[in-house]
Amino acid sequence: MALINPHINFNGNAEEAFNFYKSVFGGEFARIVRFKEIFGPEHPVPENEANKIMHIALPIGKNMLMANDVPESMGRVNEMENRSKISVSAESREEADKLFNGLSAGGAVEMPMDDSPWGSYFGMFRDKYGIEWMVEFDSRQ
Repeated sequence: MALINPHINFNGNAEEAFNFYKSVFGGEFARIVRFKEIFGPEHPVPENEANKIMHIALPIGKNMLMANDVPESMGRVNEMENRSKISVSAESREEADKLFNGLSAGGAVEMPMDDSPWGSYFGMFRDKYGIEWMVEFDSRQ
């Protein structure tokens, strides 16, 4: 079966955001590539962007959460735009609460964790980096 691996664009704080996500989900980064590692004399990278993230990946279960920093030359990402939400399916109510509380710290809760009208345990929020998340535990699955 196919896996969905969300990819997020950041304005220079991808590493900070992913260290935060790693603190909540656990695990280790599968890969970190900085702009300075892929560019050379024929394709120079501005000094202020050399250490920014070209690619970062954090395995979460069988999926991968990925991101990069958008170079300033390409313009800024609108962090408060209506982005697609990242949906996390937890294996228990306890895990759902842990993920929700960890990821929503410093963010804005849109819908607190609670029993949903469709029969699952569900919550929704925007994290402190502007990324929208949904956390759900469905005991029927």
